[in-house]
Amino acid sequence: MSPRRRFARAFLAGLYLAIASVVPAASLAQDLTFIRIGTGSTGGTYFPIGGLIASAISNPPGSRACADGGSCGVPGMIAVTQSTQGSVENVRAIAAGELDMALSQADVAFNAHFGIGVFMGDKNLSKVRAVANLYPEEVHIVVRGDSGIESVAGLKRKRVSLGEKASGTLVVARLVLSAYGLSERSVKAVYEKVGTSGDMLVGGELDAYFMVGGHPINAIIDAAEATAIKLLPISGEEARQIAIDHPFFAPTEIPAGAYKGVAETPTIGVGAQWVVSADLDVDLVYGATKALWHANNRRLLDGGHPNGRRIRLETALDGIAIPFHPGAERFYREAGLIPPK
Repeated sequence: MSPRRRFARAFLAGLYLAIASVVPAASLAQDLTFIRIGTGSTGGTYFPIGGLIASAISNPPGSRACADGGSCGVPGMIAVTQSTQGSVENVRAIAAGELDMALSQADVAFNAHFGIGVFMGDKNLSKVRAVANLYPEEVHIVVRGDSGIESVAGLKRKRVSLGEKASGTLVVARLVLSAYGLSERSVKAVYEKVGTSGDMLVGGELDAYFMVGGHPINAIIDAAEATAIKLLPISGEEARQIAIDHPFFAPTEIPAGAYKGVAETPTIGVGAQWVVSADLDVDLVYGATKALWHANNRRLLDGGHPNGRRIRLETALDGIAIPFHPGAERFYREAGLIPPK
């Protein structure tokens, strides 16, 4: 077991003891269910969004009733987030039973479930199931404002962070470089999390870095405050070809003002999805899905992070190309979003 997993297990045990010390014994008679949600690096978007989902679906013993403005989550559920390298690590950890739920890029979830792409031949990942599409993520390629780099092609022989080794960002960086006739070997590749990459760029140790996430990304905000930055465009024939070859991606843009001094930038985007293990109990996943979309949790989503406002029931099924978990499917049938059988 990795140090990160050992820490997570110890944390859950400590959390139970902490709850036991403050919650009346009668409340603890209710069964407790601890859920582990894989997110991403702390400087990215998945980490705060995962925290919002954890808050929405949790309902610890002794919580105030939902009708009284308290928790509207699953009774007895305590969901905790784990920082990870991102989508690739998340789906592998779900398959290994090390995570119960996670956030993932749509393309990574699809490739994992069907054992293709970077997961070629790995049938163990077929237990990854969908709960909801959450919000669109944009591909960011960040360079210093004074770098002289104006296009993806200009990254050749430059020092470029492609994301962590088990991240969805690395998967996307490879396909973007390929669209422009480059590869990992064409650049001086490093593999760092977004916060570290930003610090290295500001310190002159990097020329560029990739990050896939819904804008605004906190670590990129910090980099833009520390030094002038630009975002490289992904547009034209290259963007169109990526969308043809990889249908989960579509042309989009990062609006002006998302980051200090950065103009509107054309790029490509992919959906962020909430995925779970097929092994999770049907009633539990049904309750968690219902809790996320409870009207009382709208304020939580809208006030917690800019991308929380983009998480909407009307787009929950968009871009889902793997099977839903039966619990989530049950909720969407009841909500009229999936036709009855």
